Amino acid sequence: MRAAALALALMTGLAGCGFHLRADQPLPFETIAIPSTSPLALQLRRNIAASRHTRVVDNPADAQAILAILGEAREKIILSLNTQGLVREYQLRYRVSFRVQDTKAGEYVPRDEIVIRRDISFNDQVLAKESEEALIYREMQTDMVQLIMRRLAAAKLRAAEPTPPQPPQ
Repeated sequence: MRAAALALALMTGLAGCGFHLRADQPLPFETIAIPSTSPLALQLRRNIAASRHTRVVDNPADAQAILAILGEAREKIILSLNTQGLVREYQLRYRVSFRVQDTKAGEYVPRDEIVIRRDISFNDQVLAKESEEALIYREMQTDMVQLIMRRLAAAKLRAAEPTPPQPPQ
């Protein structure tokens, strides 16, 4: 009886504080094309396809928006050295630049870059450091997909800016 009362009190407390599970955020377009075959693009396709509001299409001409991944880089930077001059800590960086346009050169998201950083300690006597690094990069990629999805959900169509006239030569 006490357990039921405690569970009810916890559920009431959670409902009262405004907590709710992360919901699917609608994107401001009905169709999107992602003309890339990178693992990041494939994961983005899966996440967008799982939403009920936007469809992923293969042909950019059929899409209302085109997500172009302009660059993707993984970097490993030395953070600190021990007294013998050997590496003690690294910083892993995952950098992605992208933009989202419509088919008429208007922009939903102008060229943007997201950088995720993670610090990792290093010991050359531990054998599993390479697999730990690969696991951290996979987690960073999942985080990157969520960040891009949030940027897509907040996007608004901006008209293409006219190009200024060129002076005669």
